[in-house]
Amino acid sequence: MSTRWDEVVIGGGHNGLVCAAYLARAGRKVLVLEQRDVLGGAAVSEEVFPGFTFSVASYVVSLFRPRIIQELELTKYGYHVIPMDCAFQPLHDDHGIARWEDPERTRIEMSRYSSHDAENYPKFKKTMTRLGRVAAQIIDRPAPTGVNPQSLRTLIDLFRTVRGVEKHEFQQLVRLLALSAVDFLDTWFESDILKAPLAASGIIGTFQGVRSPGTAYVLLHHYMGEIDGAFRSWGFARGGTGSVSAACARAAEAHGAIIRTNCQVDKVLVSNNRATGVVLSDGDVINARRIVSNLDPRRTLMGLVGESHLPENVVASLARFKFRGSSGKVNLALNGLPDFTCRPGIGDHLRGDIAIAPNVDYLERAFDEAKYGSFSSRPFINIVIPSLTDPTVAPPGKHVMSCFVQYAPYELTEGPESWESQREAFGNTVLDTLEEFAPGLRSHIEHMQVLTPLDLERKFGLTEGNIFHGELSLNQLLFQRPAWGMARYQTPIRNLWMCGSGTHPGGGVMGASGELAAKTLLRKKI
Repeated sequence: MSTRWDEVVIGGGHNGLVCAAYLARAGRKVLVLEQRDVLGGAAVSEEVFPGFTFSVASYVVSLFRPRIIQELELTKYGYHVIPMDCAFQPLHDDHGIARWEDPERTRIEMSRYSSHDAENYPKFKKTMTRLGRVAAQIIDRPAPTGVNPQSLRTLIDLFRTVRGVEKHEFQQLVRLLALSAVDFLDTWFESDILKAPLAASGIIGTFQGVRSPGTAYVLLHHYMGEIDGAFRSWGFARGGTGSVSAACARAAEAHGAIIRTNCQVDKVLVSNNRATGVVLSDGDVINARRIVSNLDPRRTLMGLVGESHLPENVVASLARFKFRGSSGKVNLALNGLPDFTCRPGIGDHLRGDIAIAPNVDYLERAFDEAKYGSFSSRPFINIVIPSLTDPTVAPPGKHVMSCFVQYAPYELTEGPESWESQREAFGNTVLDTLEEFAPGLRSHIEHMQVLTPLDLERKFGLTEGNIFHGELSLNQLLFQRPAWGMARYQTPIRNLWMCGSGTHPGGGVMGASGELAAKTLLRKKI
């Protein structure tokens, strides 16, 4: 006799695993189905080359919600994030700028370019941290969607939080919702060199430029992170980002959830507008009281359910939901460290993130090329070398280097399939750009993995290569993520739920979509 599951979770990414853990913790009989042989989705660690463990896609951690860590006791299951102490911006013919956790060291670095900006930066950080706490009130609750008790409670709590914000900070919050990253930063700083790496936070995973309206909010999104109580802290997960997913999986299993890998779901069974189970690629049928999909909204509804089962307005909404992947990834296995001309030698400046973003115009020109269907010839690159902090990810004396690259538009002029013939050129462009700042890097490369947006789609199921399951634009947030009527994780198909980053509050390794979907499903007060 086949098992009748309470919930089947489609997709073993971190949100699906968090959702499964909460459901199992509540006593539900839960089955997680993952099509790959490894868990984590895009938050995965893989030994791509012998001895070298890459955080293949997602590569740093900050946004993961502290409440989830506590409630699921994830530290007991291996969750361990090592904070980064530095953000380094190499420059041509100059010493570059390093922003440290130590305010005085940062002030000295910045004052070489602008004493005004050096004095303003602590005020900026303080304001953004406070606004990040306000924004966290939004991402830690289901989106308000109408006049109902839970939505009203969310709005009341949000009002109380905003009421405690000072007037000038409230004005900043309004600006963040409307302005471009550069326009917002112009109100704080005068140096384009200093503004560039800050503005870059506003374009991560979006098909917009640093001067595009709305990108200031994405910048704020990156100030919601918290590690051990410190806001705006970013860090490396020990063992790679996949260790976060592994901890979530262990927590789910500890509460009784069953996890199966190499199980591809081809179809959600629907009868009388009710989801009743799933069909696997081998033809097996698994029945369940409820289906929870960790796939993005388009793959869930248009792919697994099918247009014939959906209302016309839902089909139209899904067609309007924008993905527009704009980034790629290059992972390097090294036998030596990069030596930046502007700041030679091995120092603490290599232990955090390194941003190839010399100035604002450099970033905007990179976007200009992408708008017309080409990857950037001189892209923005965000680099980390986690092996300096966590030696477990590389052999002794060797290193892994992760390069997040933007812009790499999914829709090339010749079409997405042309990425197959342009992958090598894309990888070489990244190396050429890096060599401008760190000559000789190529001589240290033992292995290289290049992931284009098409690869991200094929390998991880990220539609159009979008790392957030859909753009984080203002018209795709809160009650509009993914569409009106579906922001609270339920779909038009009864007993079919969603828990992925295409739902509120959006992308990043935060686990909030999985947690909130499970708690909403369980009708638990939040």
